[in-house]
Amino acid sequence: MENSRRSFIKTTALATFGALVLPHSLFAYSENFKFDKKVRVGFIGVGLRGQEHVKLLAKRDDVEIVAFADPSKIMLAASQKILQSNNKPAAKEFSNGDYDYRNLLKLNIDAVVIATPWEWHLTQGVEAMKAKKIVGMEVSGAIKLEDCWEFVKAYEETKVPIFMMENVCYRRDIMAVLNMVRKGMFGELVHGRGGYQHDLRAVLFNDGVTPYNSGVEFGEKGFSEAKWRTEHYVKRNGELYPTHGVGPIAMMMDINRGNRLTRLSSFSSKSVGLHQYIVEHPKGGENHPNAKVKFNQGDIVTTQIACANGETILLTHDTSLQRPYDLGFRVQGTDGLWQDFGSGGADQGHIYFEKTMNHTHKWDNSEKWIKEYDHPMWKKFESKASGAGHGGMDFFVMNTFIECIKRNIEFPMDVYDLATWYAITPLSEQSIAKGGQVVEIPDFTKGQWKSRKPIFGMTDEF
Repeated sequence: MENSRRSFIKTTALATFGALVLPHSLFAYSENFKFDKKVRVGFIGVGLRGQEHVKLLAKRDDVEIVAFADPSKIMLAASQKILQSNNKPAAKEFSNGDYDYRNLLKLNIDAVVIATPWEWHLTQGVEAMKAKKIVGMEVSGAIKLEDCWEFVKAYEETKVPIFMMENVCYRRDIMAVLNMVRKGMFGELVHGRGGYQHDLRAVLFNDGVTPYNSGVEFGEKGFSEAKWRTEHYVKRNGELYPTHGVGPIAMMMDINRGNRLTRLSSFSSKSVGLHQYIVEHPKGGENHPNAKVKFNQGDIVTTQIACANGETILLTHDTSLQRPYDLGFRVQGTDGLWQDFGSGGADQGHIYFEKTMNHTHKWDNSEKWIKEYDHPMWKKFESKASGAGHGGMDFFVMNTFIECIKRNIEFPMDVYDLATWYAITPLSEQSIAKGGQVVEIPDFTKGQWKSRKPIFGMTDEF
C-alpha cells in the first residue's frame, strides 16, 4: 500500500505542468460579470496596505481604477498621488463616513479590493457579493465562527466569487518547496508548521511621528493599524492571524481539495510583552495611561490542527515580544524535511533528504534546492514581480486576481478556503477559553472537499 501511495504521488506530480486538471469557470453560474478591455476596480480601504495594491494595479494597462472608499482624507490623497504618478486619471472618492463604500458598490465596476480593519471584512465582503462585485479580500481571522458561514452562504446564494489574497502562499521559497512536494520528493506528507512570528509592537503602538519605534499610542490616538488592530489584543486571546501560517501548508496538503482540517486545540502563554514595551519606551513609562491597560492576548499562542488524511499542523502566533521576523515553516514527509529560519530568502532554510544525502543526518542549506526547483510561475514573472511588496509576493496576488477575472478561471483561494482558514481564529479562542479543549472545525465545503481538485500553482500563469 505504501509503495502504491508513493507511486501515485510521483505520477501525479509529473503531470503537474502537463495534462493538468483545468480549473472551473469563475463565472459558471452567472452572466453578470462582463467587461470590455479593462477590469474596472474599486477599492474599499486605501490605508497603507490598500495603497500597496493600488500601486500594483496602477501599473497595469488592463485595469481601470474607478473609485476609492475610505473615511481618511489623508489616505485618499496618498492613493490619488499614486494614480497621478502612474499617469492614471483620478478615482472617484467616497469618504462620507464608514458606510459611504455602499455608494461605491452602486458604480459600474467589475470588482472590489477590500483592505479594511478585520471587523469590516464580513459586512463589506457580503455586501459586495450581493451587489454583484467580484471580491479580492485582504486576510485576517474571523471575529465569530458564524461569520465564516455567512461568507459561504453569500457565495452560494449569489455565485459571486471571492478571492482571499494570502500573499505568503506565493513566497518564492515556499512555491519551490510546493514544487518539490508535488514531485514526490518529500514522500508522503506527515506534518507541517507555520505561523505569524513578527514583532508588531511598533505597529500596535504608533502615533505616526516616525515609521518605527514611534510611540505607545493606540485607538483614537494611534496611526494606521494602531487605530484598530491593538484593540483585538486588549479584548481577545487566540490565533488572531492564521492565514500566513496555515495557507502554504494547506496548499501542500491539499486542504479542501482532497483533504480537510478536522479539529484543533490551542494554548496561550501569559501576556507581558506589550506592557513591558509601553513601560520601557521613551514616550511611555510606568505612569503612562496605556501602562494600565490589561492585554488579554497571550504573547505566544500555539494551535495544533488535525487533518482528515492523518497529517498534523502546528501554528504559532508570536507578535508581542522582541524577535526577528521568521514565519517558522516546516514541511516534513516520509522522505524529506524542510525548515525555514528567516524571511523567505533561498539561503535562509535547511533541508534534508535522507536517501539523496546518503543518511548523513546533516542539514543541507536549502539555497541550491530552492533555486533548482524554483516554481515555473516565479521563473516566468520574476522581472514583473521585482520591486513589488513583500519580496514580490504581492505581485502574484494581484496578478492572479486580475488574470482569473479576465480569463474566467476560478480563484485558487476561494470562499471555502477563506471560511476554513478564518475559522481558526474564533475556534482557537474557544479552545483557549476552555483550557485547550479540542474543538471541531466545520466542513464548509459540505463534503465537496472529497472531489475538488488542487489548482493552486498548477500552471505557470496564476
